[in-house]
Amino acid sequence: MRQHIESGAHAAPGAVPPWDPVVRLTHWSLAAAVLANALLTKPGATIHVWIGWAAMAVLALRLLWGVIGPREARFASFLPDPRGALSHLVDLLRGRPQDHASHNPAGALMAYALWACLAVVIGTGLVMTDGKSPLTISEENAAVAAGDWSVLVAKDRADDHDDEGAGEIAEEVHEVVANLMLILAVIHVAGVAVESRALGRNLVRGMVAGRRR
Repeated sequence: MRQHIESGAHAAPGAVPPWDPVVRLTHWSLAAAVLANALLTKPGATIHVWIGWAAMAVLALRLLWGVIGPREARFASFLPDPRGALSHLVDLLRGRPQDHASHNPAGALMAYALWACLAVVIGTGLVMTDGKSPLTISEENAAVAAGDWSVLVAKDRADDHDDEGAGEIAEEVHEVVANLMLILAVIHVAGVAVESRALGRNLVRGMVAGRRR
């Protein structure tokens, strides 16, 4: 019988439940999307927009899974707990971290921070593209590449009647929060490495294969 999991609950030895396929799929899909758009694609490019929309769909799936998924995937199993996160970090520095049935308190805070940053990046991206679908962006970019500048002229005329300041603010927030998300991701990876060493097992392998033991 699967162990009943409460928020922040420690897991009994040998009772750490595996990560289910949806948690693993959304985790690595979002990581790949963030890295691809941050390091490999050009802002405004069709592929950049496609990846952004894909990330939006995957994030929505993970948030839904946090309500209807297995216990260890639900938000109730890893509620934000700054005091618990600090206590966990102290235990980690002392070399005696505790196993948790879901995310540990520090990992939970990081997950919420990364999801929040991603939501802001996606939202500002939609503002910057006027909410146009990837197909529309693709058609416009193809037209410009073919020498048809009427799309840009029409956009400039539309911008004359809109609040240009809002678009500039969205672009600035988009860039700043995207960079913050990358910094948090680096901290997350470092934390996983430290905890893997302290626990004596590869936490990354658990997120790949599911089994956490």
